[in-house]
Amino acid sequence: MLSPLLRRLLIALVVVLLLAGGLWWATRPKPIGVVVREIELGTVESTLANTRAGTVEACQRTKLSTITGGRIEVLAVKEGDRVRKGQLLMKLWNDDQQAQSTLAVSQVATARHRVSEACAVAANAEREADRQAALRARGFVSGAREDSARSEALAKRAGCQAAMADVAQSEAKVSLTRVEQGRTVLYAPFAGTIAKIVGEVGEYSTPSPPGVPTPPAIDLIDDSCLYVKAPMDEVDAPKIVAGQPVRISLDALPKQSFPGRVKRVAPYVSAVEKQARTVDIEATFDDPAAPGTLLVGYSADIEVILATRDKVVRVPTSALLEGGRVLIAGADGRLAERRVKTGLANWEFTEVLEGLAAGERVVTSLERAGVKAGAPYVIDDKPAGK
Repeated sequence: MLSPLLRRLLIALVVVLLLAGGLWWATRPKPIGVVVREIELGTVESTLANTRAGTVEACQRTKLSTITGGRIEVLAVKEGDRVRKGQLLMKLWNDDQQAQSTLAVSQVATARHRVSEACAVAANAEREADRQAALRARGFVSGAREDSARSEALAKRAGCQAAMADVAQSEAKVSLTRVEQGRTVLYAPFAGTIAKIVGEVGEYSTPSPPGVPTPPAIDLIDDSCLYVKAPMDEVDAPKIVAGQPVRISLDALPKQSFPGRVKRVAPYVSAVEKQARTVDIEATFDDPAAPGTLLVGYSADIEVILATRDKVVRVPTSALLEGGRVLIAGADGRLAERRVKTGLANWEFTEVLEGLAAGERVVTSLERAGVKAGAPYVIDDKPAGK
């Protein structure tokens, strides 16, 4: 049997051990909830994206105004109409020019009648000169008589030629009046859709003089051919060349993208804002019918694909720490740090050349407090803040 003293010591030891165990349990590190992603094989692309929203543009778009100003007499189209090449769009009042044209045409007719008269007289004078020459050869008339007849024939022929010159001058006046009338009408330079009309019948239309931004009378768009124009950072511009594949996305068609190609890279840098220098690029759709009906002016984005790697080990880019490190969810219930060698990367995935294998799990919720190497963890599939 234990003595009373020994029994009290054992009881005290048990109490101390229980207190120590309770203190350790109360102060032990609590596991941190983390979101993990299993490493897998997949595709990684190196891409570049525009710095500001791009725009859907038409291959042909013209803002038409008459060469001269005047009152609108005819509006042959309305907004939204489809027109063919050469179709009349708008005409200004030009009755005075039409009257001048009618006068010029009548002057041409008069001049032609004068030609007929003068040339007939000239032909008759030439025949008379020939007769006088024949008579002089026989001695029936003097040389002076022949010379007089010849001079008369030459004068009449000159009159004929002057009359023909008058016809040419009158015809030139007709052409001039037609040119003047052309300053008051608008014809479609190509087939397309009327986007906007500024002015109504009876209103005065004013052309835009140099340096003065006056709204055009008619905005004509050829929406049968569309492309996307977007600004790229000047630092990325040297990596982009015509023919590279792209992905085009449109705000009007969310969660969709369409393959295309770089059509053109601008040969200059745009400085729209200070410290915001960009280079505009243009891209076309591989299948223009794929997006369906697009409106000129839609906002769009271009993602240029510089390189592609298929079936490679990849890690979510959000899982990378500074210096090429990741946190591994270890089998012992603790997080472990590991250094990796990376290759191609984009905002979503980064290629891993060394340091990770398919099937391992990396932490993607690096923004959570307490997430560090050596910390105990539990898997939490809920995003942070939820």
